[in-house]
Amino acid sequence: MKQLKINKNYLLLKNWWENINLSNYEKSFFNREIISFNQQLVRLKEKKIRIGAYGKSGVGKSSVLNSLLKKDIFKTDIINGSTREIQTEEWVFKEQSLNSIELLDFPGFDFCNIKFPDKIHSCINHSDLILFIISGDINRNELREINSLIKDGKKIIIILNKIDLFKKNELKEVIQNIKSKLPKDLNIPIIMNYEIHLRNYITKTINQDGELFLTLSSLQLADKLFLKIKEQRLKRKQKLAQSTIGKFSTIKASAVALNPLILFDIAGSFALDTALISELSKIYDLNLKGESTRKLFKNISINNLFLGVTQVGINTSFNLIKKVILLTAPFTNGLTLLPYGPIAIIQAIIAIYSTKILGKVAAKELFIRSKVSFIEPSIMIQNISLKDPEIINHLNIYLSNRNLNNNFVSFLP
Repeated sequence: MKQLKINKNYLLLKNWWENINLSNYEKSFFNREIISFNQQLVRLKEKKIRIGAYGKSGVGKSSVLNSLLKKDIFKTDIINGSTREIQTEEWVFKEQSLNSIELLDFPGFDFCNIKFPDKIHSCINHSDLILFIISGDINRNELREINSLIKDGKKIIIILNKIDLFKKNELKEVIQNIKSKLPKDLNIPIIMNYEIHLRNYITKTINQDGELFLTLSSLQLADKLFLKIKEQRLKRKQKLAQSTIGKFSTIKASAVALNPLILFDIAGSFALDTALISELSKIYDLNLKGESTRKLFKNISINNLFLGVTQVGINTSFNLIKKVILLTAPFTNGLTLLPYGPIAIIQAIIAIYSTKILGKVAAKELFIRSKVSFIEPSIMIQNISLKDPEIINHLNIYLSNRNLNNNFVSFLP
């Protein structure tokens, strides 16, 4: 596969990041994520890839990394689960295409006495390639971890360790069982830990696809940070929008209930609805002016019958009744005024309900229209030209899972 131009992708991400315009509150709120992403940007620029060894306790993660290094750097022990915190070491081999390769040895995911679990999760998230180490057929917990990594967009190579414990025909059966449990739409490599074979496979993979893994990992991290920022902003805007809609509902209810004049009532209602849309557009960073606001209100009214003809018809009918009541009051000693109050209350309730519907529909429409001026990381990911169907499948799973779990409509008023 033709290697991606890291400098070009680095500049794209750097430009995107510089145009985010974070508030001081957001800088403080997302401080840890921002630091981590900036570190990933530096690794992308300097072509420094991170490869993590992950799996349950006692499968030989440290020994696999030692076999790659050809040195006993990572601590191993007869007792299962000797690794309690992350250990790192730089790996250098001849004719490597990247400037730096950092190997990370993670504690077993089933190990109880782990130091700094949040740090471990963050480092896994910032690993560009995961070597998932197993020592036999995968169990339910291992499969759960593998699926979680896949949904998170991680490129995985499964390494079958401790193969000396199996006979040749048993190894074939174990591998077939593993393949039957893995996602059918992905051809995840399963590599047996023959020292030379494993080392040759990993070095070839890094030289061939290392830049791609590093770039995609950086884009995915940018996308995850973007989604967090977007969610936090929408939650804040949701509160502002709800408050604004509530304020306009109260004003409109009072105006409609107290005003007996049909033309002023209708004109006043439309004026308030237009003003509401204008205020909501400011909240959703569109800042629509006069004609644009009226046009949007017209489109919403046409597409929502209750907000258009029905609302006008109901209010007109009630206003006619109120007018008749007022005109006939002198001739009935005020008895006809008795229904005036209930009718006004009904009008107020309708006004509140219609204003809330308008506000919700307008907020959704404004949210859809409020496209950011820069390209989102997910768009960058989709625009990368790829030829390897395996990596394309990985990306499709990540993007579909991303879209499924990030339905921002729930954060609208």
